[in-house]
Amino acid sequence: MVDVGEKPVTERSARAEGAVRMSKEAFEQVRQNAIAKGDVLGTARIAGIQGAKRTAELIPLCHPLPLDQVDLELTLDPGLPGIRISATVRTQARTGVEMEALTAVAVSSLTVYDMVKSADRTMRIEAIRLTHKTGGRSGDFRADGPDQENA
Repeated sequence: MVDVGEKPVTERSARAEGAVRMSKEAFEQVRQNAIAKGDVLGTARIAGIQGAKRTAELIPLCHPLPLDQVDLELTLDPGLPGIRISATVRTQARTGVEMEALTAVAVSSLTVYDMVKSADRTMRIEAIRLTHKTGGRSGDFRADGPDQENA
């Protein structure tokens, strides 16, 4: 692990996003809360929060961090059709929470897939990326758009 012991504790935040694209039929089942495994959005939200809290256990060499806030937003998007997922994570620490935000979106997306796979095994998890971060030595970062090469 990188030694962050000499770095000052500062306010840090990160936001990540992604999407799960599915068939119109599966989307309608999710919208109508008719998936056999239950409440897809609620379960995926809790899973994403748990994923953020366990990032250091899942990603080698990540520092375990005390998280002040994990906010997951899951939005039904008929234009995909599917679910857009965003996670915002905040802490006061010596290192950032980008990996926690990305992990939250990934775990939430995988939970959607697991719950809806009986309705559509062709679902695609797409475009998981960091969209914004604040704090730390490198300062603020904001992605310009979904096709930005360095995002």
